[in-house]
Amino acid sequence: MLFLIERNLKIIRTTRAIWREASAARASDRMIVLVPTMGCLHEGHLSLIRRARKLAGARGKVIVTVFVNKTQFGPGEDFRNYPRTFKRDMALCLELGADIVFAPSDEAIYTADHSTFVVESRLAKRMEGTSRLTHFRGVTTVTAKLFNLVQPDAAVFGAKDWQQAAVIRQMTGDLNFPVRIVLAPTVRESDGLAMSSRNNYLCAAEREQATVLHAAIRAARAAVKNAPAPLPAGMLRRKLARLVDKHRLAKLDYIEFFDPTTLEPVKRVSRGTHMALAVFLGKTRLIDNGRL
Repeated sequence: MLFLIERNLKIIRTTRAIWREASAARASDRMIVLVPTMGCLHEGHLSLIRRARKLAGARGKVIVTVFVNKTQFGPGEDFRNYPRTFKRDMALCLELGADIVFAPSDEAIYTADHSTFVVESRLAKRMEGTSRLTHFRGVTTVTAKLFNLVQPDAAVFGAKDWQQAAVIRQMTGDLNFPVRIVLAPTVRESDGLAMSSRNNYLCAAEREQATVLHAAIRAARAAVKNAPAPLPAGMLRRKLARLVDKHRLAKLDYIEFFDPTTLEPVKRVSRGTHMALAVFLGKTRLIDNGRL
């Protein structure tokens, strides 16, 4: 079936149908705003949809994608177990005023003979690119495909995935996609944990200790605020690593300090420096970031 209509929400499954719908919207001079997601929507995603609705206005089209993109998962990662809550996601999209949900199959996006990938070769090398070697190749490839199919005027991403947004912004400019990249703030739980679909994996004890990611960012901010001069990055990294190590279930993957635009690492940390970290809680790997 090409698409289903749930009241005012169209659910589209094929690339031909989404291209046709987007083409019709452009022909009617309607602004198109894209919100790419892998589903299992939480308040962070919903904030992106709200932002998209505001950008598109009453006449524009908000298109939400729900697609668990297999090419951004590495060997042994959680592609098969990634939470899928399609019916709930559709109800939320309808409630928030999305116009179209594009939910293709794997085969619709990656045909059997698919052999072309999009690679950003500078910003994607560090942090997540070091820990997850093929991750950004999958992200940029699927994003380029979505941009080609939907040809949006703007696309909304979350600041929780800061490096991902930077990589996508670089790719968008390098490949001359006429798409405005909009970054929306990170949405957090009341205790500071950044909202993520992977939070669902955490047991009660892991969930309690997961607040260490935000605690590390807060500690770095306090250290920078109280320091009379920029701090050596290595010294601050060791201090924060000790903070993480105090949590029995937490295992640090990385802590990085960098320029928020270029993502280049800095040797000395001061106000305006950006920080990112990744921590394992049991088998679950969580990321967070913030401006210091």
